[in-house]
Amino acid sequence: MANPNIVAVATIFGESVGYNLTATTTTTLMTVSSGKLLKVNRITVANVDGTNAADVTLSITKANFTSAGVTNFDTSGTFFVAKTISVPADATLVLLDTPIYLMEADVLKGGASAASDLDLVISYDVIAV
Repeated sequence: MANPNIVAVATIFGESVGYNLTATTTTTLMTVSSGKLLKVNRITVANVDGTNAADVTLSITKANFTSAGVTNFDTSGTFFVAKTISVPADATLVLLDTPIYLMEADVLKGGASAASDLDLVISYDVIAV
């Protein structure tokens, strides 16, 4: 996918979703649909276990795309937003508070060191081009 021009968008929908990380392996959370661009605004993680800390891992698997002005970068691969970050018992951490963009076919994946101990909340805008 070529990098879309977001000046001429058809629609922008603000959305938030929540996930309980039930698997201790990295699981697909979101895959960006065809013709869409996701502006991820904020990601928080809460440890719902009252006793034990748990680690969170969050990554993005990039699909190939054409940049609109940058060269010499990886156009595909898996890159970590957070890697085995410890979340104390009964605590909440902000994993992302500066927006990032996910392109068509990019995949956001997440996992926890302890099944069902961590909840993610992701706030984002779906931009239709």
